[in-house]
Amino acid sequence: MKHLIKMALMILTWTGFAGVSSAQPGLGADIVSRYVWRGTDFGNSASVQPSLSHTIGPVEIGAWGSYALTAAGAGFNENDLFIAWSAGPISLTVTDYFYPEGFDIFNYSDKDAVHILEGSASVSFGSASVLGAFNFSGDPDHSFYAELGWDLGEKEGVAMSIAAGIGNHVYVKRTGGDPALVSVSVTACKGPLSVSWILNPDAKTDFLVFGYHF
Repeated sequence: MKHLIKMALMILTWTGFAGVSSAQPGLGADIVSRYVWRGTDFGNSASVQPSLSHTIGPVEIGAWGSYALTAAGAGFNENDLFIAWSAGPISLTVTDYFYPEGFDIFNYSDKDAVHILEGSASVSFGSASVLGAFNFSGDPDHSFYAELGWDLGEKEGVAMSIAAGIGNHVYVKRTGGDPALVSVSVTACKGPLSVSWILNPDAKTDFLVFGYHF
C-alpha cells in the first residue's frame, strides 16, 4: 500500500510539471439498484457509486466508491484507489480495495486485511476481451478472478455484451475455495441507462440490476 501511495504522489508531481493542457480530469457517478461485482451482491441495497480520476498520457490514477442507500447495507460501503496504465488494447491496473466501515484507513497490515491489493491485466481482441486479476496483498488465499467478455454490437441505440468469469477462494461458496464459474452476465446499455442479468452458478442465484450513469 505504501508503494501505491508513493506511485500516486510521483504521478501527481509529474502531472503538475506536464501542464494542465495535457492532463485530463474525470468525474462521474452511477446509481445502481444493487451493487453486484463478480457475481456477488454487496449490501443487498441500491447504491450510489462516485468516481474521480486524473489521466496524463497512458497513466490514470483515481478513486472509486460504492455507498449503500440503506442503513442495512452500510457495512459493505467501499472506497478504492487505483493506478492504471494503458497502451492500445492492453491495460495494467493496481487497485486498493478498502471497506471503511469501522476500519482505520492507515492500517496497512496484511494481518488485519483492511486493504486488499489486486493486480490485474486486460486485453481486447476486436469484439472480445480478457481480464485476469490476482490479490497479492491482504488476502491470505491470494484469490484470482478471470473473465472473458464479448461485445455483441449495437442495434437501434442499444449496445449488448456478454461475459463469463471464474474465481476461487473469496469469490466462491464451496468448501476449499476451488475455482468455479461465479458470473455469467448479459448487459444492455442505451445512453446513460444499463440493465444487467447476472447469474452466479456457484452460489445458485441470479440478479437483474439497473444502473444510471451521470
